[in-house]
Amino acid sequence: MKRRNLLKTITAATLASAVLAGGAYAQETITFGASAPKTGPLAGGAAVTHWPAIQLWVNDVNERGGIDVGGTKMLVEVIEYDDATNNENAIRNIQRLATVDEVDFLIAPYGTGINLATAPIIAQYGYPHLAVTAVTDGVDEFAERWPNTFWTLGTSRDTASNAVDVLAGLRDSGAIGNRVALVNVADAFGIELANAGKPALEEAGFEIVYETSYPPTTQDFAPIISAAAAADPDAFVAFSYPPDTFGLTAQATIANLDVGAFYTGVATAFPGYLGANGAAAQGVLGIGGVNINDPGMVDYIAHHEEVTGATPDYWANPVVYSTLQVMEQAITQVGSLDRQAVIDAIHNGTFDTVMGEWTFDGNIIRDYYTVGQWQDGKFVAVGATSPDLPVSEAVVKEGWE
Repeated sequence: MKRRNLLKTITAATLASAVLAGGAYAQETITFGASAPKTGPLAGGAAVTHWPAIQLWVNDVNERGGIDVGGTKMLVEVIEYDDATNNENAIRNIQRLATVDEVDFLIAPYGTGINLATAPIIAQYGYPHLAVTAVTDGVDEFAERWPNTFWTLGTSRDTASNAVDVLAGLRDSGAIGNRVALVNVADAFGIELANAGKPALEEAGFEIVYETSYPPTTQDFAPIISAAAAADPDAFVAFSYPPDTFGLTAQATIANLDVGAFYTGVATAFPGYLGANGAAAQGVLGIGGVNINDPGMVDYIAHHEEVTGATPDYWANPVVYSTLQVMEQAITQVGSLDRQAVIDAIHNGTFDTVMGEWTFDGNIIRDYYTVGQWQDGKFVAVGATSPDLPVSEAVVKEGWE
C-alpha cells in the first residue's frame, strides 16, 4: 500500500547542463516530504486538490532556478508516500520522512482527520505544519498547543454558518421554504460541521425534518436520498467527502429530489463534479469557491492546466499552492533551512499568494471563501467570512435536468 516516488521537477536544460558538466555545476536541493492519499477513500480528492498543486509549485520553483536561500538558488525535490487514507500509515510515513529520509521540510497531509492525527509527530520533529486541507473549530486551540501549525482553510463554525446564511437568504427571498434535510459523513470533518450546522440552522429558524450520518466507506446513497425525500424538505445539506458528494448527487438526480437548495461538501468545487453531472450541477451549492473573475485566479487556472494537464478545483487547490508559496518566501526571508526560524518567519510575515496577500492572525488565516455554487458552468463564490471578499448572489436550484 505504500509507494515512494522521488519527484524531481528540473527543467531539461538544467538537467542537460549538469550532465555535460559532469556534476561540476550541480545545484544543491531542498528536500520536501509529502504523505497523502494515493489510494483509499480520499485518494480522488487528493488527486485533484493536493498532488497537482505540489507538482505545479515544484515545476514553478525549479523553472525559476530554485529557492533563494541566502543568495544561493536551491532546487526542490519531493519524496512522496501514500498513506492510503489511513491515520496510522500517515504517522509512520511522517516518521520515516523525518528520521530515514531526513527531509528538510514537510508538506502537510491531506484531510482534516489525518492532519490532526499527524500534528503531534510533526511538532515533535520541529517542522512547520501548514495544515491547509483541514477544516476544524479547534484551530485556535491547536495553534496554541502546536505553535508550528498554521491553519488556512477555515473553521467548521464559519463554514457551516455561512452555508446557513446563504440558505436563509434564499428562504427570506421566497425562493425556498423552511424544511431542511441534514446528513454528514461520520468522521472528524463531517461530525464537526454537523455539530456546528445543526444549531446554526435551528437558530436561523429552519426546521430539520431529516437527519442522519453515515460511515466514510458508504457506497450506496439511495436509502439516504429516499429517506430525505420522504421527509419533504425544501433544502438538502450534506457535509460530505468526495465519494459521498458524487454519490449523493447521483442519487438525488435519479430520484429527482425536489428541493430548491442542494448543498454538498468536499468535491462540489471539483471540475469533475460538473463533468459528472452536467446540467444537473446547475444551482448546486457546496464548500469552497474562489473569485473566478479575479485575473490572478484566471491565470492560475490556465497555468495549472498547462503544466499538470488538469483543471484545479475551485477551493482548496489554490490554497495548497499558496501554503507552498508561504513556505518558499519564509525560507528566502530567513536565508537558511533552519526550521524554527522558518516557523517564526511565517508567524510574523506577510506573503504574496495566488489567494491574495496573507498575514497569519494567531497562526490562522481568518478571511476566506466558504460557500460556492455552480452557475452557468462556473463554481462561483456566494459566501465568505469577510465583506472584503467579493461574492455573487446565490440562485435557487430549479430541477435536475
